[in-house]
Amino acid sequence: MATDVPSRINTPIELILSPFLRFARMEAAGAILLLATTITALVWANSRWEQSYHVIWNTQVSIGLNSFVLTESRHQWINDGLMSIFFFLVGLEIKREVLIGELSSLRQAAFPLLPLSVEPSCRLRCIY
Repeated sequence: MATDVPSRINTPIELILSPFLRFARMEAAGAILLLATTITALVWANSRWEQSYHVIWNTQVSIGLNSFVLTESRHQWINDGLMSIFFFLVGLEIKREVLIGELSSLRQAAFPLLPLSVEPSCRLRCIY
């Protein structure tokens, strides 16, 4: 007599976390999350609750150790800290592409470099 016993018994925590884990495994999960938060921020900043949006951005956040304390608004933390990390990671990604990726041969890199040879103002913008 065969019984319909599942091969794996799911615990309550596995049942709760499984949709989140499936979403995290998707390749587009980061893009979907970024798009959703961007739309939410745009709607919030342009709604009648915009004052609360600006209060959150201008809230002072401090980190410190003993006598060393660094206090900045959240807006400044994003501009100074996280954007530096972002552009560092972008630079590493470009370096990887040039060394071993799509831009490793001159033939593959010629098309993205074409604007540099055509328009002089583009050269200046890329330098600065």
